[in-house]
Amino acid sequence: MEYATLVSFYERLDATTKRLEMTEILVELFRQTPPDEIKQIIYLTEGRIAPDYMGIELGLADKLAIRVLVQISGLGDQTVEASWKEKGDLGLVAETTIQEKRQAGLFAEAPLAVRHVFDNLMAIAQAAGEGSQQAKIDRLAELLRAAKPLEAKYIVRTVVGKMRLGVADMTIVDALAAAFATKEQRDAVERAYNVSSDLGDVASVLAARGIDGLADLHLKVGRPILSMLCERVPTLKEVFERLGGRCAFEYKYDGLRMQVHVTPDAVQIFSRRLENITSQFPEIVGAVRSAFTAKDGIIEGEGVPVDPNTGDILPFQVVSHRRGRKFDVDAVAAEFPVTLFLFDCLLKDGEDLTMRTYADRRQTLRTVITAGERVKFAHTVDTDQEPEAEKFFEEAIQLGCEGLVAKALDSVYEAGARGYRWVKIKRDYQAEMVDTVDLVVVGGLAGRGKRAGTWGALLMAAYDKPTDTFKTACKLGTGFTDEMLATFPGKFGPLRLEHRHARVDSAMEADAWFEPRFVLEVLGPEITLSPIHTAARGAVREGSGLAIRFPRFTGRWRDDKRPEDATTVEEILGMFRGQLKAVKG
Repeated sequence: MEYATLVSFYERLDATTKRLEMTEILVELFRQTPPDEIKQIIYLTEGRIAPDYMGIELGLADKLAIRVLVQISGLGDQTVEASWKEKGDLGLVAETTIQEKRQAGLFAEAPLAVRHVFDNLMAIAQAAGEGSQQAKIDRLAELLRAAKPLEAKYIVRTVVGKMRLGVADMTIVDALAAAFATKEQRDAVERAYNVSSDLGDVASVLAARGIDGLADLHLKVGRPILSMLCERVPTLKEVFERLGGRCAFEYKYDGLRMQVHVTPDAVQIFSRRLENITSQFPEIVGAVRSAFTAKDGIIEGEGVPVDPNTGDILPFQVVSHRRGRKFDVDAVAAEFPVTLFLFDCLLKDGEDLTMRTYADRRQTLRTVITAGERVKFAHTVDTDQEPEAEKFFEEAIQLGCEGLVAKALDSVYEAGARGYRWVKIKRDYQAEMVDTVDLVVVGGLAGRGKRAGTWGALLMAAYDKPTDTFKTACKLGTGFTDEMLATFPGKFGPLRLEHRHARVDSAMEADAWFEPRFVLEVLGPEITLSPIHTAARGAVREGSGLAIRFPRFTGRWRDDKRPEDATTVEEILGMFRGQLKAVKG
């Protein structure tokens, strides 16, 4: 396929904020795509060249892309940077630059193929060692000299990691199902994605072999799957009602969820965001290698920092400071070692265990792990007695945990799903909102007074899974330090959009719209009805949504969470109803 054809679809996607229209455009694109190229086109449309877990990062620094534009245009650094400042999008700067060069007859007119673009982008991503920066510059310059203006726009957007199309993974799943399967088979497509974490593979199999081919996409070591998530419930009584009596309770640790893949040759650790974080936790790698007794497998748990002097559980921030660190990792690990509390086994010796019951998987976990100082089993108790569960809950809180997770003993592992087979209870909900929520930044409100020049408040949203959108729940302006506020223009600037993101449902206007990416922990005194926010609009009262009253940032950036892992609209609705029950007595 010619890259110009793909770009024509990108232009149509860029021109709409309607998810159904986006899906229809993608269906048309996928049906026109040769089966042997659909994997590359899926990755390019996602703004990447490989699935996240492979760790092949394409994003070039803006400054490096500017150097290339300066080189091929003959313009000065200041001219290109001024154009970037004016347009706010290096893709638009590239489009204008190439347009001028083509009008002058300086660049060739040969068609640019998708395969050629993809191969060059892969070479840019994999360039390493001495001379790698110049190699990246040369490859990108070659592409741009061969590109038409619109092609240059999307090549540069791709390399700097800002596609701006608003296309989410679930939109692609919907489009793949519509293009190659039936509406009734859509869940099978999502399941294949959830267990493979690779939409390119899913698309390639569907295009070549149809829906039946997806049966060959299954768990394997080295390829993480999306985590099973919990719904939130307000009381222990409701836990038993939801799970049907006797169930398993586990401590809800305040740490970092880890999916650990083990072979005779290697131990790999993946985060909930499917990032390979192995190098950041050497003590876990060594401990798992000693503790794991099977040939290979996938186990899951929570990485929790522990004070080596007292044995006390430390705050989550200690773990978050280690994520992304490249230097002095061993020294930091010695000062604040992490203990892995395991609660699940998803694969053992090549056998997929996800369709077996939680009770069976937990038993298997205990046969493949020899617990030690750095690898332990999550504290758990099985009961159908509320007093016993209440005592266990109090113990968890006293030890520094957030609360409990309750799991149906017969529950299978539903990758990527959030449902009531696993539920979490942090505290009893009173008339006041004493539990935090994790919300997504979707917009900014211009600062006034001493906050002039930055964003004085952020528009925050909860995730609505049924519609795969983010619905607003509050404006957040409290809890930020002056130093933090000063970083906002640089932090959110690269995510700024010309219009509201296609997946954001907002009834109010923002001074700037951002791509949904950052998740922040928020606390407020209560949840109230709101005429201006869209979370759960119409669920309690016609025309009203729900909002966090007097929200405050706790200081915790949830870098471990994808936007889709944020607190859901359904959870906020459940918390609101829990408040009403508490008030009524």
